[in-house]
Amino acid sequence: MRTARSVLQLPPQPLHQRGPHERRHHPDARDRRRGVPRDRGMTALPALRTRGAAVGAAYAAQGLGYATIVTALPTIKDRVDIGDDAVSILLLATCLAAALGSVLADVIAVRAGSRLALTSGLAAQAVGLLFVSFTASLPVLIVAIVLYGVGLGAVDASSNMQGSLLQRHHERPVFGRLYAGYTGAAIVATGVTAAVLATGAPAGLTLVIAAAAQIAIAGWGLGAFDPTRAAHEVDDTAASRPALPRRAIWAVGAIVFAAFVVDSAVASWSTIYLTDGLRADPGVTPLGYGAYLVAMLAARLGTDPLVRRIGRMRLGVAAVIVAVAGAVLVAAAPFVPTAILGFAAMGVASGALVPIAFSRAGELLPERSDEVIARVNLFNYAGAVAGAVALGLIAAGPSLGPAFLVPAVILAALSPLLRTLRRH
Repeated sequence: MRTARSVLQLPPQPLHQRGPHERRHHPDARDRRRGVPRDRGMTALPALRTRGAAVGAAYAAQGLGYATIVTALPTIKDRVDIGDDAVSILLLATCLAAALGSVLADVIAVRAGSRLALTSGLAAQAVGLLFVSFTASLPVLIVAIVLYGVGLGAVDASSNMQGSLLQRHHERPVFGRLYAGYTGAAIVATGVTAAVLATGAPAGLTLVIAAAAQIAIAGWGLGAFDPTRAAHEVDDTAASRPALPRRAIWAVGAIVFAAFVVDSAVASWSTIYLTDGLRADPGVTPLGYGAYLVAMLAARLGTDPLVRRIGRMRLGVAAVIVAVAGAVLVAAAPFVPTAILGFAAMGVASGALVPIAFSRAGELLPERSDEVIARVNLFNYAGAVAGAVALGLIAAGPSLGPAFLVPAVILAALSPLLRTLRRH
């Protein structure tokens, strides 16, 4: 009935004239109990579809841009004439700038809503990518990477803010498919980069394509992203606003941290382990990370229906069990096929845990969900740095295999926090 009324623009029946079941479960009633004003313009089905498509495109643009710049790093390194150490420093600078971008997204969302934060972040990324695509100057590259990193963090945070608003209006899980769009675009980007390099075209062309996509989606988003603010009023006093649920933020953030430790460990070290540790053929070495990405995509495509069927907590527990088993397989069986299978199993953890964690983050305090999500998002970068650094400090070469137990131990240690994913 709600959809029919929305499409035909008929006035809704007053709550007091509805039956008990309809009053109790109607979205307006739920939002009033939470103190969240409902944007009635969002209830129109065409508007929901347009906004859903725009938010999904933002996730895809994020995955496209990130995968493009990562796969272009060897070419950038040669063009600017820098070594591996300098590349590592640039990657660390990107993470630090992304954390700053997440904080800026929070500030913008409080004052003007996550729509402006998301469009600004996409624009910043696009400008950074354009400069990275052609510069041969190290100082210009550093500035461009920092600008890209700020945009990366702003989009990470604000796209999840928009995803939370979208889920609230759809009243069903949406984060799985949003993150599937991110992963799918990243896989496409790696293929596009390989094709461009195979033709002899400059690698910077892929960066220009990614930048153009981000600018186009930012322009679309100005009219299509949700304008709703889910944050405290700027002139509110601390005493007049509901307190942020700090313990829950830390609990959900820890789950995000663990997922990104896994992600960063596999992304940074799987190919190196297959190359130096297991002496795999050059044509085989990319398959470890490739299997990880495919498993991640499959997990994300299945996340939304599985959440509806078994709930977030059970899905999270299952994902952790599969990922820990995969890490043990990599560590205990030093063979190329088993390592690739283990990396694929580890992809299930980051594939499922990240969407369900941000889905839960948006529910912790709906009237301030933008602020909650910005804080949870910071754990993303801590996990990314920890996963990349920890394994390299522990081992190298053949001994790198057992080092993949580190993300497994972190996942297992934080698994009691999965009960936070249950909605009370």
